[in-house]
Amino acid sequence: MKKYKRNQRIGALMKIFAEKPNYLFSYNYFCEIFNASKSTISEDVAIVKDLVAEMNFGRIDTISGATGGVVFIPILGSKERNEILDHLCSLFSQKNRILAGGFIYMTDIFNNPRIVSNIASVISSEFTCKHIDYIVTVETKGIPVAILTGQKLNVPVAVIRRNNKITEGATVSINYVSGSSNTIQTMSLSKRSLKENAEVLIIDDFMKGGGTCKGMEDMMREFNANVVGTAVVIETKEPEKKLVDNYTSLLVLNNAGLKEGKIEIFPNPKLLK
Repeated sequence: MKKYKRNQRIGALMKIFAEKPNYLFSYNYFCEIFNASKSTISEDVAIVKDLVAEMNFGRIDTISGATGGVVFIPILGSKERNEILDHLCSLFSQKNRILAGGFIYMTDIFNNPRIVSNIASVISSEFTCKHIDYIVTVETKGIPVAILTGQKLNVPVAVIRRNNKITEGATVSINYVSGSSNTIQTMSLSKRSLKENAEVLIIDDFMKGGGTCKGMEDMMREFNANVVGTAVVIETKEPEKKLVDNYTSLLVLNNAGLKEGKIEIFPNPKLLK
């Protein structure tokens, strides 16, 4: 079986870790694919660990014991996070995005894998220290963000539907009050989507009054799930009081300016550490 030089193993380790973040690899796995001893792999991992820390890519944790191994936890540095937030603001604030009725066209942004990956990097960095079993979102624009955040946190995603679908099997449905329009709406989730007593992170693309996120929180109680946090890409400045309290937003939109044909959007000051 082929032997690999150290620089080859280091490069391969970086690729493996980057493609499967928050995944626990055993030392035996690396020993087999590199045809190397455990002591050699331990030295390689130590080099990668120092490099990841020096480059502010996150951290690599080594876990001892029979079920232990190595896991790469990506965490954005403050400089990179702030650059992502500033770039998002410049994208969302383009004047030609204003639609009739005071809405903003966002579909192209949420369908761009590179941009959504950056959004997911910010969210996953904020919640990487939390124990999360599932990410929960509601259709439709929040799905790409939830999927890529799930990939970075190495957890599955459950999608709440606005309408029942026969392919979902047995579902749980609840009525909730929209925080923006103050109307009663319905959402449903397949009973097979979550295990009981799961720890979940709620993700949504946009929050005005917080009614949708509050509805998702209520839905989680039907599954005896614990909501460890809520992340939204954009929240509006008004109303200041939302229907949910424990949430993190990336950007804040001054929605009053939309009436004058202006998009005023800025990073959430709480994230600019």
